[in-house]
Amino acid sequence: MTAAFQSNMAAPTPDLSGVEFATSADGLPVARIDDLVLGMVTSPSGFAYLASTVFVRRPLAELTRADFIGHDGRVAGEAEFRARVAETASHKRDLAKLKRVQTRMSASTPWGSSQMAVIYAEGVVAHSTAGHGGFHLSADRNAKIHPPLRKGTPWYEEDCEWAIVALTFPDLFTAYERSLADKTFRNTWPDEWEAIQGAKLAEGESWTKDRRAFDESHAADYIVMSAIFSDQHPGMTEVVAVLGGKRQPDHDERRFLVPSDEYAGRGRFGFVIDPDRHAEYHGPSSFIGWRGRGMGHDRCSRSETAGEGNRRTA
Repeated sequence: MTAAFQSNMAAPTPDLSGVEFATSADGLPVARIDDLVLGMVTSPSGFAYLASTVFVRRPLAELTRADFIGHDGRVAGEAEFRARVAETASHKRDLAKLKRVQTRMSASTPWGSSQMAVIYAEGVVAHSTAGHGGFHLSADRNAKIHPPLRKGTPWYEEDCEWAIVALTFPDLFTAYERSLADKTFRNTWPDEWEAIQGAKLAEGESWTKDRRAFDESHAADYIVMSAIFSDQHPGMTEVVAVLGGKRQPDHDERRFLVPSDEYAGRGRFGFVIDPDRHAEYHGPSSFIGWRGRGMGHDRCSRSETAGEGNRRTA
């Protein structure tokens, strides 16, 4: 019988052993883990992100922003930076304990010829090609995949399907990889996750499930598809919205004016028009495709809202 996946939703206690922290010459929080150096860099627009570089031997206090070349996602602040450093250090320690073998082998994959292979264990091999990659499982290994997720082919691509492999064979992956696999699985296949785990995902635990709920609850609402700062009405954003957020040949596309501050706080699935507060707009437009159309309910085509020169905010 196939066992339930191991869930890694609980955050482990950070382990910062073997990590050197410092402040760079230009004031950045930085950390060294063996040959890897991480830094918290602030972008010109004000958000902070995790940056990285390798094989820099100079003291951390002598480094500057110019030493960092990698961009590894946003961080909310120094506390999250330290948590990411601890996570990375733990991942590197776990990797050192695994017996993965990197090699080259002649193999034809669904994505082209294999250029590099990593043997995780007997029957579990990850292949990289010029453009993509994924796992190849032996027949015995593939038979252990949960039936709803098992493919007729032994190939599992590297974007999402790798998570199926990682959660089926957790002993072959690091704690960080298992945590990422659980997140990928919940976001991609929430129904299968709930069936296998015997639990319900709460709001915020699955992008796909949350998106489905949003679409269902706002099927009769106008959702913004395009937006641009209004030249005619300072402080306002002119938007084009359609029913349910899905463009269809027979759906009206309507314009509205929304306070720019309010629009800036839109949710991850889009901005919902409130007809009691957002009046439909028929005046002069800042959208290229709407200019010179008069004051009626003319439709705006996809190509017109995406034309070059629009200062879009959506």
